[in-house]
Amino acid sequence: MVRGKTQMKRIENATSRQVTFSKRRSGLLKKAFELSVLCDAEVAVIIFSPKGKLYEFSSSSVNKITQRYLKNVKNRAIAQKTTEENIENLKCETAELRTKIELLEDSKRKLLGDGLDTCSIDELQQVEEQLERSLISIRARKVCYHILSSP
Repeated sequence: MVRGKTQMKRIENATSRQVTFSKRRSGLLKKAFELSVLCDAEVAVIIFSPKGKLYEFSSSSVNKITQRYLKNVKNRAIAQKTTEENIENLKCETAELRTKIELLEDSKRKLLGDGLDTCSIDELQQVEEQLERSLISIRARKVCYHILSSP
């Protein structure tokens, strides 16, 4: 006889609900035992019935396993916080780099003569001085090149 697929919703009949709870609890505890034996895993299962009765299984000590669990959760939380902080730092660094790129692109445009119509006199003076420094550097490089390349 094939069982139909169980619909996942609360069982309304109290007697059926209690029978299902008992059977599934027993099955779950059996599977936990099998997992601990077959795989040498530390397993702890804690179940509270609808009336508040405690059922538990542990392959060793429930306290030992729960302490290990809590330590692991704490370490994961610290790692998650560190990861979130790193992501936030990277976002800030990315924003700063974008700003620097925009400034460099703006400076490059001005040095190429584009976008000068919105510049103030002081900005135009700075662009002119930068171009003059660049010309001096280029001319000095050409002189050195001619000196080194002449026989």
